Amino acid sequence: MRKYIAELVGTFGLVFVGTGAIVVSEHSQSFGIVGIALAFGLIVTTMIYVFGNISGSHINPAVTLSFALDKAMTKKDTVYYIIFQIIGAVLASFLLSILFPDNKNLGLTKVSGTIAQSFVMEVVSTFLMMLVILGVTRQGNKETKALAGIIIGGIVLALIFVAGPISGGSFNPARSLGPAIVTGNFEHIWLYLLAPTLGAVIALFTWRFVKN
Repeated sequence: MRKYIAELVGTFGLVFVGTGAIVVSEHSQSFGIVGIALAFGLIVTTMIYVFGNISGSHINPAVTLSFALDKAMTKKDTVYYIIFQIIGAVLASFLLSILFPDNKNLGLTKVSGTIAQSFVMEVVSTFLMMLVILGVTRQGNKETKALAGIIIGGIVLALIFVAGPISGGSFNPARSLGPAIVTGNFEHIWLYLLAPTLGAVIALFTWRFVKN
């Protein structure tokens, strides 16, 4: 249960800070894409160092499914990780809806370009993120593992600069589901469930091929 609660709190922190930055930016028109990217990157870094030794700090169903496919997790842990991640995301969005009742989006991920552009952007971005995660967690290098949070947070930050204006820069089904469930807006939600999962799975098989 400690692992599951860690995933809940970690995902809560990710969605509260990340989508909260979007809401605050819309509210105050203060910092835009730079501030939003920094918020996501820094909260991912922080949650990895806080909960990494407890649950691995996946805080992302696509990451969890990729590790499960690699037989690094039991079926039970996989199911509960995803359930608790989604609960954490929903709780964060619900709290933001209370704090900012006039905001109707709550940091929803939206398709700004074409559906094809957004789908490819989410697949490729999650692919790159998952490759980095596998690289820093599977190398066996103590120095690399010690910097895992900074490296993974850094790639998330960089990818949001590229993907944010096109697809919203999700790379995470829970991050998209939280605002969608609370606002009741499920437009294109299939894209944010399928594309990141596909990207993470492709990354796993690519990593296997490169390492072998």
